[in-house]
Order: sequence, then structure tokens, then C-alpha cells
Amino acid sequence: MVSNQMWVNEAWEKVHIKVKKTSEKIGATFPHASVNGSYQLEAPSWWTAGFWPGLLWLLYRETKENSFKEIAEQCEEKLDSVITDYYKLDHDMGFMWTLTSVARYKLLGEEDSKRRALLVANLLMGRFNSEGNYIRAWNPWHEGEDNSGWAIIDCLMNLSLLFWASEVTGDPRYQHIAKKHGETVLEHFIRSDGSVHHIVRFDPVTGERVEAIGGQGFSPDSAWSRGTSWAVYGLTLLYKHTQEEKYLLAAKNVSHFFIANLPDDYVPYWDFRLPDNITKHRDSSAGAIAACGLLLLSSLVDPSEQRIYKEAGTKILKSLYENYGAWEDVNEDGLILEGTSHYPEGKNIDVPLIYGDYYFVEGLAMLKGHEQLFWSVDK
Repeated sequence: MVSNQMWVNEAWEKVHIKVKKTSEKIGATFPHASVNGSYQLEAPSWWTAGFWPGLLWLLYRETKENSFKEIAEQCEEKLDSVITDYYKLDHDMGFMWTLTSVARYKLLGEEDSKRRALLVANLLMGRFNSEGNYIRAWNPWHEGEDNSGWAIIDCLMNLSLLFWASEVTGDPRYQHIAKKHGETVLEHFIRSDGSVHHIVRFDPVTGERVEAIGGQGFSPDSAWSRGTSWAVYGLTLLYKHTQEEKYLLAAKNVSHFFIANLPDDYVPYWDFRLPDNITKHRDSSAGAIAACGLLLLSSLVDPSEQRIYKEAGTKILKSLYENYGAWEDVNEDGLILEGTSHYPEGKNIDVPLIYGDYYFVEGLAMLKGHEQLFWSVDK
């Protein structure tokens, strides 16, 4: 345990030093993927907009350094234009405002952040299809496209915003919708072996399931590792929020699949089911996300079961630190190397990803003993 804490503290200090420096460069903008050493910036409406300010809030909670707080607050203010624009809002509102407004409200109690997050929770709730019991994923990417029947595994993490809204308002409507979406995930996304579908298409009028779509995985029948990690963490949070055993059983099932398919260094390939002729690029972000889910799961199961989840989560984070960190590279903005964003489209392969960096730091914070999660109601 002592040696474990030593590397965690060492990793945290290196994160602190590096982010202190990169924050002067990145400022109140919205990085996504690091290309040739520099984080490429996206519009505030892009789904990853919350991860950079969320990372800064994690560091501020520990250090109380005002510069981290100021940048995170400026990012949150910039997201106001996305709310009022409306047209670019989709299911990922939970990612964006949980790590900005909810985080700030939890840490500082600021009323304007509470108001923002509740407004967005209402907008997210408005994407619920009551016939299919799912939260619709994206808006049309192209004119004439109809993806109104699409739901995706990633959305499990967005449900936290709805549970939080029910907690602070006392209004159960938000959590009703979150649980309905969760039940649909159990029925249509999780395979018996613990692997998951990325996208499931429903008939938006009747609610009937139509098909599974490969999405960012190799194929509809493959096992996209980041999708699996969203399920590990998202199902664990569903159990924490609801205390319903069906979510605990599903979280364990998916976690066992994830752990069983890890390579020797505990950092997953981008898909767990790939033909021999497809390059097995790593996805460090999938590892970081799953590690956080596994650590949380270890705190919720019977003590006799804790070890398998805590050890796996810890080994993933330690491997990311020792084998994939860019700590000494002054020409690299990212913290963790070898993330794979979207292999089927050839986008951002073998590069640091801001969500990989965020979850790595969140995982370290959990190992340091922080029990408060921005994703979780405070029970």
C-alpha cells in the first residue's frame, strides 16, 4: 500500500506541474485531441467541452490554485452560448455541464452554476423518446439525415446530470427518465458475455428496436473498448444512484469482460474483437475511463469482491502513468499518449485525448482518497 501511494503522489505531482504549464497555453478554450504535440481546439458545442475545465476543477479541489478556478469558470461562461443556440445541443449535455456547472456548484455552491445545470437537465430530459424509452443521441450530421431513432452506450454517463437534478430539486421526473434509459441499455445494449453495442437504432415512432450499428467500433458485432468502458462506469453509477441490483450485476458482467480482455500491460486495444489484418492500436482513454468505473465499483460491492475491481483499476492507471505518460515531453500538451478517438473514420489515432487525460486524473484523485465524484449524487 505504501508503494502504491508513492507512485500515485508522484503521478499527481507530475500532472500538477504539467497542467500548470499547459493551462497558460490552452486557457479558456476547448481542447480535444493532441496533434503533433498541440491540443487541437474545438467549438464550445463539441461533446468534449467539459473535460478540460473538469480536469482543472479536479486540480483546484486539491490545490486551491486560483488560476485553475478562473479558467474553468471562463469555460463554463462560454458554454452559455451553446445553451441559447440550442441547435447544437445533443445527448452529451451531461458530459459538458456535469464537469463545469455541477462541478462548480458542488465545490463552491454557486447559484448561477446550479441554474445552468438545471436548465440543461431539462433540455436533456426533452430528448427522451417515451415510446422507445431512450434518450436520443445526435442531431442530424447532414441535411436530410434521420438519426432520431439512435441511442448510444456513451449516454450512460450523461444520466448523472439527471440524477443530480432530482437530488437538488426533489423532483423525481429527472431520475425516472434516467432509469428508463438505463433499462433500455440493459435490454438492448449489453450482450450476455458482457460486451456492448455502441449504437442501437430504434423506430422513433413505434419504439421498436431495429438494429445495432458498429459506430466507432470495428463492426456491429465487435467490442469497442471505449464503449465497454462507458458501460463499466455508467452502469456502476446507475447502481450507486438507484441501489437496484440489476445494474450491479450488469456492471460486474461488463467489468469482467473488460478485465478478461486486457493485454499484459492492462491498457486496452481500441476494439476487443478485431480481425488479424486490422492494426491493434491502443486506446488509453478507454483504460482511464474503465479504471475510474472499476475503482468506484470496488467501493460498492461486498468486501469479498472488492479486490478484483480495485486491483484492475489501479493496475490500469499505474500502467498509463509508467508506460503512456508524456511527463517529460515539453513539446506535448497531452498527459497520456496512445488514445484512439475514431478508428473507422481514421480520426485521431495514437494521440492524447482530453477525456483520457481527464479520467486519468480523476482516477488518481480516487486513489488519493477523494470520495466526491462530479458524476455522483452525494450519498
